Amino acid sequence: MSKVIITADSPCDIGPELIKKYNVEIMNWRIMLEDKEYIDGVEIFPDDLYKAWWERKALPKSSACVPAEYEAFFTPLLKGDCEIVHIGLGSGLSGSYQHACTTAEKLGRIYPVDSKNLSAGFGLLVVQAAELALQGLPAPEIQTQLQNMTRHVQASFLIDTLEFMRAGGRCSTMAMLGANLFNIKPCIEVENDNGGLMHVGEKYRGKMERCLRLYVHDKLEGRKDIDLKRVFITHSGSPESDIEMVKEEITALQDFQECYVTRAGCVISTHCGPRTLGVLFVTKPES
Repeated sequence: MSKVIITADSPCDIGPELIKKYNVEIMNWRIMLEDKEYIDGVEIFPDDLYKAWWERKALPKSSACVPAEYEAFFTPLLKGDCEIVHIGLGSGLSGSYQHACTTAEKLGRIYPVDSKNLSAGFGLLVVQAAELALQGLPAPEIQTQLQNMTRHVQASFLIDTLEFMRAGGRCSTMAMLGANLFNIKPCIEVENDNGGLMHVGEKYRGKMERCLRLYVHDKLEGRKDIDLKRVFITHSGSPESDIEMVKEEITALQDFQECYVTRAGCVISTHCGPRTLGVLFVTKPES
């Protein structure tokens, strides 16, 4: 039986501990800042981006990988009797998934999965893929199971400041000023039935701690449809007090077997800014 290698785009945000635990190979994206290119998570980190913006109003841009880069990444992994399951950022957000598919058609033995999600929303798929590979499932079966799982991933984030979204053209100056004036914290929802596109959900008002508490309750309280295997708390640079409070609320509301705290990398942080936090989990398949 062929060995199955799990690979993923760097915006999966599962963190170095899980990458090491599951031997996931990461395809690092590129970040452009002030006409210089950096490798996400290797040469540049989110705090570097925030500093450049606050000090110089320099706005970074993320760059998806092109087929030639995927080919250079995949080729060494295919040595011997190996197959690859690659999980990519949602096709509604980037052309990276299509580029991975183009490379897979050329090289063979590569099974791409459109996560239809972002950040730890598709990190949940990456961890599941790694566990299925450890169980000995072949690559085509892992691909199929992940494709079926995508519609059950629940990904959302509460945003503290709209300044980075406004700077990147993703919301208007008036919307940002209104949110600041009325102390509004919007919840961004991922549409996993639309390739990972996003929309604004509930808008919370007040201090971030209060809004986070309400957000967690809205997502988890009283629900019977949640797969309690694992939950991710993924943030873009939140104070420890936010994280601990959210962990306590999650524990009080649902009995998850595993709770992982990870920090979003540059690709996600570029767009959402600091102190964004999301609670990400999977719902049960319909009976």
